[in-house]
Amino acid sequence: MERKLGFELIKEEPLPEVNSLARLYRHIPTGAEVFSLINDDENKVFGVTFRTPPSDSTGLPHIMEHSVLCGSRKYPVKEPFIELAKGSLNTFLNAMTYPDKTCYPVASQNLQDFYNLVDVYLDAVFHPLLDPFTLQQEGWHIELDTPDGEMTYKGVVFNEMKGAYSSPEDLLDRESQLLLYPQSPYGFDSGGDPRHIPDLTYEQWVAFHRQMYHPSNARFYFYGNDDPEKRLEILAAYLNDYSHAGVNTQIPLQPRLDQPRRTVVPYAASGDEERHLITVSWMLPPTPDPRLSIALMTLEHILIGTPASPLRKALIESGLGEDLTGRGLDLGLRQPLFSVGMKGVPQKNLEKVENLILETLAALSRDGIDPNTVAASLNTVEFRLRELNTGRFPRGLAVMLVERGRQQEAFRLLEAWAVRSPAAAEPRIELARLYDESGNL
Repeated sequence: MERKLGFELIKEEPLPEVNSLARLYRHIPTGAEVFSLINDDENKVFGVTFRTPPSDSTGLPHIMEHSVLCGSRKYPVKEPFIELAKGSLNTFLNAMTYPDKTCYPVASQNLQDFYNLVDVYLDAVFHPLLDPFTLQQEGWHIELDTPDGEMTYKGVVFNEMKGAYSSPEDLLDRESQLLLYPQSPYGFDSGGDPRHIPDLTYEQWVAFHRQMYHPSNARFYFYGNDDPEKRLEILAAYLNDYSHAGVNTQIPLQPRLDQPRRTVVPYAASGDEERHLITVSWMLPPTPDPRLSIALMTLEHILIGTPASPLRKALIESGLGEDLTGRGLDLGLRQPLFSVGMKGVPQKNLEKVENLILETLAALSRDGIDPNTVAASLNTVEFRLRELNTGRFPRGLAVMLVERGRQQEAFRLLEAWAVRSPAAAEPRIELARLYDESGNL
């Protein structure tokens, strides 16, 4: 295998779906992997992703995401993220916490600006200052406005999650996931539960960075028309001081539940009007391969993707509630889930909604689905994947990020890496066999 700058080339192949030549490297000392896409796109993208499965609901992954961008060894300013937002030519600048990983992507059309952004982000994730004040600012602290006033918890993430927990639909979605995965990291809230965020200590915070933010637990991504050799030079300057660490962040499988589970979660509401929400959720088999993922996406589109979809139509026309709710299909977890339900449901109709969902699915399973409907949905899914409509995001970012299993679902290399799926070896869009077998979906 070809070796240079401490990296070995594992695989190289064209990816016509994204008009790129793909190279997969492994950093020999640490085992870190680099996915390098070479093409003529001027909007260059870099990202580093760490697997960060939570072990509690203190929001440690989320707070760390904020904290590393509050000054680093090379850039010891208070808020380098804000300085970059104001002074760089970036086309994207952000960081995101998922249920099992944390991503730090940047993008720019200007080459020197792009390299500056990459350097700031690499120094931030590997050499953050992590002083106690940062934890208090980004995580939690206690405020007392007046000597005889009431003490209150504050903090950037604490306040953000208080807002998230005040949304009924977000709360229902979050609690449904936690209920489905009681013995898995997915059974905790990586964003942070305001009731538990104040349990986080400085020692836990520092130890989390030491363990999780190591090159052995990282995946690097480049996309665009920049020099592919320069990419390795930039990474080598940061990685060659490290050796391999025995970081075990594998996502354990959640055993299948022996019976359905139900829970009722209260939420704050104004007025006396009955506005309940209900969803029925299923945990699906672990990490489906790309072909099965496309089949699941097609089935989701058949069930709820259009006004004429049988499950959507049955729920809306029932008049049991106001509208659909639920996450739908989420392929972004090692064991994906499907969730559907209704909002604005009177108390007396809650059980009726559950029964209608189960009865509709049972009827479709028993009677089958019109092959023409299957073909139409498969066409829609294929078009969406091949079009790769990125909207306001850089195209390379859409290729990198799987936004809860939604963006470029069949090109899930980073996602597959996060859960160590065999799909990581073949990030290709496979549709022909599904057309041949569409009658069996």
